[in-house]
Amino acid sequence: MQRPAPTARRGPTPAEMNALLALCNAGRWPEAEASAARLLKAHPQDVALHNLHGTACSEQGKLDAAAASLRQAAALAPNSPELQFNLAVTCGRLGRLDEAVAGYRRAIALKPDFAVAHYNLGTALRDLQRPDEAEGSLGRAVALQPGYAAAHANLGAVRQAQGRTDEAVASYRAALAIAPNARVLLSLASALRAQGRLDDAIARLREAIALDAEYADAHNNLGETLWDQARVDEAVASYRAALAIDAGHAEANYNLGTVLYDAGQLGDAIACFERSRLRDWQERRLYCLYKTGRHDEFRAALAPLLAARPHRSPFLATLSAHHAANFGEADAYDFCRAPLDFVQHARIAELAAPGSTLVAELLRDVEHAEIAERKQGRLHHGIQSAGNLFKRPEASFRRLAQLVEGAIADYRERFAAADCEYARAFPAQTSFGSSWYVKMRQGGHLTSHIHETGWLSGVVYLAMPPRAPGREDGCIEFSTDGDGYPKRHDDFPRRVFAPQVGDIVLFPSSLFHRTIPFAADQDRVCVAFDVAPGPR
Repeated sequence: MQRPAPTARRGPTPAEMNALLALCNAGRWPEAEASAARLLKAHPQDVALHNLHGTACSEQGKLDAAAASLRQAAALAPNSPELQFNLAVTCGRLGRLDEAVAGYRRAIALKPDFAVAHYNLGTALRDLQRPDEAEGSLGRAVALQPGYAAAHANLGAVRQAQGRTDEAVASYRAALAIAPNARVLLSLASALRAQGRLDDAIARLREAIALDAEYADAHNNLGETLWDQARVDEAVASYRAALAIDAGHAEANYNLGTVLYDAGQLGDAIACFERSRLRDWQERRLYCLYKTGRHDEFRAALAPLLAARPHRSPFLATLSAHHAANFGEADAYDFCRAPLDFVQHARIAELAAPGSTLVAELLRDVEHAEIAERKQGRLHHGIQSAGNLFKRPEASFRRLAQLVEGAIADYRERFAAADCEYARAFPAQTSFGSSWYVKMRQGGHLTSHIHETGWLSGVVYLAMPPRAPGREDGCIEFSTDGDGYPKRHDDFPRRVFAPQVGDIVLFPSSLFHRTIPFAADQDRVCVAFDVAPGPR
């Protein structure tokens, strides 16, 4: 709490105030609260007593009582920036962020160079999802106090949330230049990972762990980044290190479950997902039950999810649809019951034009930009980029993102009237949850899979190997069956599309798809992406 300037009001004696301050300085907050309350009965208009009573209550977590006392103090001394600040801090702790913002603004109006008030205002605006205003306030705090490490770090967080990862990295580095901090190193590593700079991210995470060996989040994030590099054993060791610190760590349990899931250790994966209770853990548990033939358990676990509406899980849609088709039942999950009808094959004129300058720039950046590779077991004879390609600084990727957004807007309009949750709840704003390039050489292919965490998925083609007439080499295949799901019959529909350079294919993330192997000695290059689901 900030201490306000003294006033000329008559109040308690110096001895009484000194005794109260001694209790506060000693952290004897219940006694300080009682003493301040007793003195307020005799001096109800004393600003300092209201402030100290509010401070004592705040320190004990009695936030409503603290706010009442601090509001009284601020009313008695409306020109005190410190009292406005103290009241705003308490409102923020109560979750009354709009009141906190108003209080910080009053404090700043009274004291424009109040750096910590600018900082707190910025963090409150960030929590209110007002990033532009938050950036302005945090930037002002940094300008007023260049050595304010927390302001630099939070400015980085706001910029990272806006996809401005280069600026975020600069802000995090500025904070670390002032003072080493494990949590800021974790944030810096997150931004570097989003840029595909995996080795640099790993180095920063190891620095964080060196500063704080008990920092479970750093161990977990190190595991995630090692996993991106297909360093599976090291990733598992990092997840287990996080769990040794915090056995209930949701992310580490989920990530370890995913490793076991990919390794086919589905029984062990179930236990990890159940401990995590994170994101799509129920769908992943269902997947494990279904693929291991535990159909009765699968149906029992599926039933309450079918009963819960709205139906907005692409992963659950895949499982429910496959099970229904497999056993000759009606699919009760209303996400997208006919996903093949929602595949759209179109062209992007700027890419499809002969000698497209943008295609040349994209291929150059795919080849030469400093982007780490992300290893994954489904891709054969090829490489995949790490990070979120559309959030990188290269102008070519930024322009491609704009073109893809335009194609998605057309897609959204085309299917707007469709009678399914996929269309009804289609994200109103396009936010790319992930984007990456895939470069395949001769024999390259991608095995059947879905994109569990997307809503709409898509792919844009930049280079295609030649294809003999009547052949499906290098084509993309869609089906309601895939990924080795257990089948009682082969009566699942299938569609194949033969893309050319400049084409874009958009489809529900719940739909199985694969790349058919090709024999030509030329590269196949595409950029794939997922549109993140909207608010649930």
